[in-house]
Amino acid sequence: MKGGCLLTGIGLIAVVLLAGLLLMGLYNGIVTQDEECNKAWGNVESVLQRRFDLIPNLVNTVKGYAEHEKGLLEEVTRLRSQWGEARTVDQKAEAASRLEGALGRLMVVVENYPDIKANQNFLALQDELAGTENRINVERQRYNSAVQGYNTTIRRMPAALVARMAGFTTRTAFEATSGAETAPTVQF
Repeated sequence: MKGGCLLTGIGLIAVVLLAGLLLMGLYNGIVTQDEECNKAWGNVESVLQRRFDLIPNLVNTVKGYAEHEKGLLEEVTRLRSQWGEARTVDQKAEAASRLEGALGRLMVVVENYPDIKANQNFLALQDELAGTENRINVERQRYNSAVQGYNTTIRRMPAALVARMAGFTTRTAFEATSGAETAPTVQF
């Protein structure tokens, strides 16, 4: 009888230890995916910052040629400031999308000024900006993949229980703002 209680006690301890290890493994997996999302968003911010840094040079180059497009140049500058002031992922994503639309309109305006398109400084800036836009797209896709993996993990059982107990919540994927599917139009 004594041996049976001892075996039962050892069995219970083993079950509790295994359950603890399982919960710890689930928790650590969620933490790893959460950090992967943070890293991916950091990469998005890095390339958005690169765009942010290129914009003043681009605007100043265009300013000399397109004085009557002052409103658009001011809008680009204003939107650049909004991105710089944004604090949350959602605020930065929203500001970045708006800035992207304004930059698209700026590039349409540039098409109407052959002198700008021939300017070596502008051409170099345009190439850098185009490369940066490609990097932004790649990093957004990586971020969204990380968010999808993380959100899937914290919604599936039994990880969902651990995630709820630990306070993990779903993350928002980077989405284009409404109207982004339409090419920008410029008024002349």
